[in-house]
Amino acid sequence: MSYSGSCHCGTVAFTVDADLPNEATSCNCSHCRRKGFLLTFVPIEALDVESGEENLIAYTFNKHEIEHLFCEECGCQPFGVGIGPNGEELAAINLRCVPEADLDLLTVLKVDGASL
Repeated sequence: MSYSGSCHCGTVAFTVDADLPNEATSCNCSHCRRKGFLLTFVPIEALDVESGEENLIAYTFNKHEIEHLFCEECGCQPFGVGIGPNGEELAAINLRCVPEADLDLLTVLKVDGASL
């Protein structure tokens, strides 16, 4: 099974080769808190950017380990990429950019990124 999403304007569209998750991560770091992300993490190979890759701009902060990718047209951040704790390349999918995700049904796992 797979699911799809996009930035607000639709320039950046993507598909994830995975089932829709039942849970999401909510981080309280300065970046995630301000943007209100609900994230799920998948191996980088599961992410297929179908359009608009050339319109993505990377933003990094703190340890500069995560590329927070946003659309240069609308400013929306549908996903980011980085290295997980085990050294695996991951994509952090913003479930708020996935129309078929029922956000009210997700179990939200809170992460204290502000203390890291």
